Amino acid sequence: QVQLVESGGGLVQAGGSLRLSCAASGTIFSINTMAWYRQAPGKQRELVASITSASSTNYVDSVKGRFTISRDNAKNTVYLQMNSLKPEDTAVYYCNLNHRPYYSGSWGVYWGQGTQVTVSS
Repeated sequence: QVQLVESGGGLVQAGGSLRLSCAASGTIFSINTMAWYRQAPGKQRELVASITSASSTNYVDSVKGRFTISRDNAKNTVYLQMNSLKPEDTAVYYCNLNHRPYYSGSWGVYWGQGTQVTVSS
């Protein structure tokens, strides 16, 4: 069974920085993508950034140039460095893992418990 544990959320002033971490435990297949999603009150959950096992990255337009996703495969950990934070970045941030074994097309999907990020103006 895979577990994802997030850390690093908190309260920060606009213009500040935070770094989120997500450690995955259990059996992680080598074909995988890790990602950060966020959900603000009254809004749908949205993809913020993703990174494949080959370190290919993708970002939502609103965070490009401010957020950086990275991973440490040896530690099965993904990070989200958030700079120049804005009040509209306030949300619960969720870690996500999608993975599959090389012999199967079936993807397993896992979520962390979420960590609150609050940006004050």
